[in-house]
Amino acid sequence: MTCEAVHCFDKASVRFALYPDGFDGTRVLAEISEDALRDVFGARGNGESLVDACKTHFGVIEACALDHYRSVPRGSMNLVTDDFSFFGTRRTVVQPPVAGPANASRFVHAASAAAAA
Repeated sequence: MTCEAVHCFDKASVRFALYPDGFDGTRVLAEISEDALRDVFGARGNGESLVDACKTHFGVIEACALDHYRSVPRGSMNLVTDDFSFFGTRRTVVQPPVAGPANASRFVHAASAAAAA
C-alpha cells in the first residue's frame, strides 16, 4: 500500500492517487477534505500533518475511495467527513487495516467495536 499524497492548500484537501486495478492499471486521482483528516483521522496541523494523517490511515481512506470509484467510476472523488460515518463517532483516530483494502469491511466492524469500548 503506497500513498502518493500532496496537500492542496487552495482546495483545502489532500490529493492522492488510487490504482483500482493495481499499479499497472489506471491511475485515479482523489481528494480527502482537511476537515475529514482532522475530524476522523486526528490531523492537528496544516500541510505536513494533513499529508501524514492521509499516509498513516491510507488503508481506510483508500478502501473508502475505491468503494466510491466502483460506484461511480467517472465521478469526482472528493471524500468528506460523512464518507467515514461508518466509524460511528467523529474525532476518533482509527488504525489502518492490517491486510489492506480487501478486508476493509471486516476492519470497519472491528473499528466500530473498538470505538464503542
